[in-house]
Formats: sequence, structure tokens, C-alpha cells
Amino acid sequence: MLPTPMAERVSLAIRDLAVQFESEQGVVRALDGVSFDLHAGRTLGVVGESGCGKSVTARSILRIVDRPGRITGGRMLLDPGTDGEVDLATLDPESRPMRAIRGGRVGLIFQEPMTALSMHYTVGNQIIEAVRQHNDLSKSAARDRAVELLREVGIPRPEARIASYPFELSGGLRQRVGIAMALAGDPDIVIADEPTTALDVTTQAQILALLRRLQAEKNIALMLITHDMGVIAEMADEVAVMYLGRVVEFAPVTELFAAPRHPYTRALLRAVPSILAAPRQRLSTIGGAVPHPGQRPSGCAYHPRCGERLGAICMERPPAPVPPGMTGASCFRDEPQERAA
Repeated sequence: MLPTPMAERVSLAIRDLAVQFESEQGVVRALDGVSFDLHAGRTLGVVGESGCGKSVTARSILRIVDRPGRITGGRMLLDPGTDGEVDLATLDPESRPMRAIRGGRVGLIFQEPMTALSMHYTVGNQIIEAVRQHNDLSKSAARDRAVELLREVGIPRPEARIASYPFELSGGLRQRVGIAMALAGDPDIVIADEPTTALDVTTQAQILALLRRLQAEKNIALMLITHDMGVIAEMADEVAVMYLGRVVEFAPVTELFAAPRHPYTRALLRAVPSILAAPRQRLSTIGGAVPHPGQRPSGCAYHPRCGERLGAICMERPPAPVPPGMTGASCFRDEPQERAA
């Protein structure tokens, strides 16, 4: 099946992004040619098992990859095709332009808000600092903006809560503070890295509804990283399925759930519990585990776990990647016959 094009204005274009970690044991390719687009006002869901490269992709965009990791190839184009186009991959992570973008143009919501918040300062002090870092405001004006942000994310009595310490708040309220921190620089791109994993189901639904509302109001391009296909179904417009540092499938969310093209995507969907399943029916599992990036299999990285492999071709060479801005799967079964031959 041939890939189909996707339209609309692109806020961030990732092209062939490669990230390596060098150690005494050798070079680990954490990302190996990742490409996708983020569109204004839309949500890209990035899904896959732990170790597939989802969080490394997010940290690469913000240029906060932990050492000894480094970007070794590719481009990350902010506002591509415009006079203001900037390749984030070329910026020094500690430079003034990158610091202005990090937390300014691009906000980050952490999986666990305690990662982003200090126990030693009130939430107000921390939000005020973030506001002033990206806006030329007095401390009084920044405080007013911090109260406004707390109100925007649905925290009751924000004028009082601004004096609270993170440990005085529930998990749901701390995550709302984390979202307020991400919005402090008025970003047009927000990366949410597993923002509801540590929350109960009711609070998770509230946080997801909050993200949808804020995105609609501010026309934010949202990159939502998760391992939960239910969250993907509820939130995403497009989906990038990652496996071992590569995007193995890219599609609109309705198309992905209706007709998944990659065997890995099909396996992920089979593992989702169904209300239609018979009582006590065992959940489907994916055999094996994601290989260590330093021990990448030859050919298609998924072939050792794939029950649909075609034979020697899957072990000899990797399938072609999904072209940027297109719908398709990086799988020989999804390629035209002349390309797979």
C-alpha cells in the first residue's frame, strides 16, 4: 500500500534525527533516523514500549539529552519553510537562543511533576521564575501572571495556592502546576512526556481534558508521549509508533486503529483489554522484549519478535522508513512489490 500525504502547517519538522551514547562497551544508537512533523493545533501521539526512544526524542528537541548522549545527525526545524526557520540541532544547548526556545517556544510537561518542581520553594516562586525568564515583567506582574496560569489550569483558589509547597498538593494538583510551568513562556509547542502515568483514572481524565482545552484555546502543537493506546485513541490526531529508535508507522489515529499496517502496531493493539472479551480471557502479549539499542538485530529490528515476518529479507536489511509527512509503515509487507524485491 502506497503512503498517503498529510497536510496543514508544520510547527516543527524532525528529519532523520540520530542520537548516540558512547560508552566503554561501544556506541549505542538510541535514535536512528527519526522523522515526523508537529502541526499547530493538533496532537501527535508517540507510542511504543519502554526503551523505544520516545523520551530521548523529546529531550533531543529540547537539547537536554544526558551525557554522554549527543545528536549525531538530522535536523529539527522550528517554523520550517519560513523566514524564522531555526534548526535546533545546530544550536549550542547552553546558548541564549536555545535557552529562550526551551521553556519559551517549546514547553515540557514531565511524567512526574516532582521531577520539575523543587520541594524547597513554593509553587508560586517557581512559576514566577519561569515567567520572568521568558518575559520582561516585574516581579509583581509575574506574580499576577503566575496566579492567572494557576487559574487557567484549574487550580482552585490560585491566590492562596501560589504560596503552597509542592509536597502540600495532591498528585493531580502537582501535575496541574507542572502544566502551568510548561505554559509560563507562552509556548506554541508543548511536549507531554507520559503526563498521566502516575495519576488515578479520574484525575487522568481531568488532566487529558485540561490539555485538550488548553490546546484548543492556544492553538498549541502537542506531542503526547505515552505507552497507553487508550490515551492515544482519546487524544491524538496523528500517531507515530516507535520501535528501537525508529518510527515504524505513522498514520491518522482513526486509520491506525481501523487498519494498522505494521505488525508491531497490530501487536500493541491486541494487547489492549477489551470489554468484548470473554470473562477471564488472557490478554495477548508480545513475545520477547525490546532489544538493547547496543545489540540491534540485523535487518528489521522487530523481526526477532515478529510473527508475520516474510523470511530472509526481514533479517538481511531494514525496510524503508516512512517518508516525512506521509502515512505508512516501515515494513516490507507495506511496501510496493518492486520496493520489497
